[in-house]
Amino acid sequence: MKLYGSYTSPFVRHCRIALLETGIACDFIETDQAGSAAQSPTKRVPFLEDGDIFLTDSSSILKHIREKSGTAFLSSASELDLFAMVNTALDATVNLFFLQRDGVDLQAYEYTRRQAARVESSLAELNALTLPMHAPYSDVELRLACYLFWGLFRKRINIDAHTNLQQFLAGIDKYKPFADTPPL
Repeated sequence: MKLYGSYTSPFVRHCRIALLETGIACDFIETDQAGSAAQSPTKRVPFLEDGDIFLTDSSSILKHIREKSGTAFLSSASELDLFAMVNTALDATVNLFFLQRDGVDLQAYEYTRRQAARVESSLAELNALTLPMHAPYSDVELRLACYLFWGLFRKRINIDAHTNLQQFLAGIDKYKPFADTPPL
């Protein structure tokens, strides 16, 4: 099995954590934007090769890893919905990051202002969750932690007003698979 990605991607990090948790052997192949554009039809990371299987989204990769190890990925509609909420906030934050990096004035457009509002309202909603302070962590919680860490690492989010998220991140930062996979 080969996982392609970058060390800074929160989506890739979640897959790397799942591999560490399950103990499944996998080669990690660092890939940049040009490499992912050439190798994946989605032109993004992560993507995974496992024999005849080729997956191009972190969610399907996580499902594959979990099922290969004999565990469930997301076991209920409510868990899937929370996972999707985190992904929505993460996607919006990533898009704003790349738009601003390309010189777009994020305040100049209704679309980008709506994306920023989506991030803020999602963070407030996620802050209201009851989050564990120690393992085991679900894939929703792992995705949330990867998002929060990346958002803070890239200076894209501020969680000063979200004490629950701060406490959750402080707790999961001690979890070995999370601590062993920081962005480089």
